[in-house]
Amino acid sequence: MAVVAVDNLTVAYGNHPVINDLSFTVNEGDFLVVIGENGVGKTTLVRSLLGFLKPKSGSIDIPQGMKIGYVPQFRNIDAEYPLSIRDFVALNTKPSLVPWLSKRERARVDRMIRENNLTKIADRPLGLASGGEKQRAYLAQALLPAPNLLILDESTASLDNEMKYELLDLVTRFQQNGLSVMFITHDWDLAKKYGTRFLHMTPAGYQTGSIDELPVLGEGE
Repeated sequence: MAVVAVDNLTVAYGNHPVINDLSFTVNEGDFLVVIGENGVGKTTLVRSLLGFLKPKSGSIDIPQGMKIGYVPQFRNIDAEYPLSIRDFVALNTKPSLVPWLSKRERARVDRMIRENNLTKIADRPLGLASGGEKQRAYLAQALLPAPNLLILDESTASLDNEMKYELLDLVTRFQQNGLSVMFITHDWDLAKKYGTRFLHMTPAGYQTGSIDELPVLGEGE
């Protein structure tokens, strides 16, 4: 079952096309890696999927009821940020007329804290967390509403090697339980290790297929 179907998508800024005639699908349980050099339209693609940019032509089909979670590379959170990791994760609960969480919401937050290995630091201010801990908190917050598709937008770029694998190991556990993942990255080794399918964007066009068909490391980069 497709959670996103992109058909002949063209996106432009004014008269300058950034994405031209792009087609691909993300199916339930996919771990799609989107790889390519700077300037080929990866960020533009993400913004289009999130509804921030309107296509010039083509379509993005997201079935009714499908939910998208998003984890960015950076957030402007400094050491003085006052919320604890638990309270930060809980920000992604549904808006309510009452200023407290329901029993079900508290249980959901606790589950996300536990499943993202944040239990020991749940009460630590997010601003004092390490880079890897922040990314796990961002992941937990994005997963709180139980999205069908998770978009990781260069989410490992600022992490050291150990933290990159720790984060993506966590994501893979959710993906193996049916979550669809779209991972934007420059890292060919991570793409090969974690992806099930790939979308390779280049200035000349794009290629998509099974991860086993991903071009030779760095080819076209």
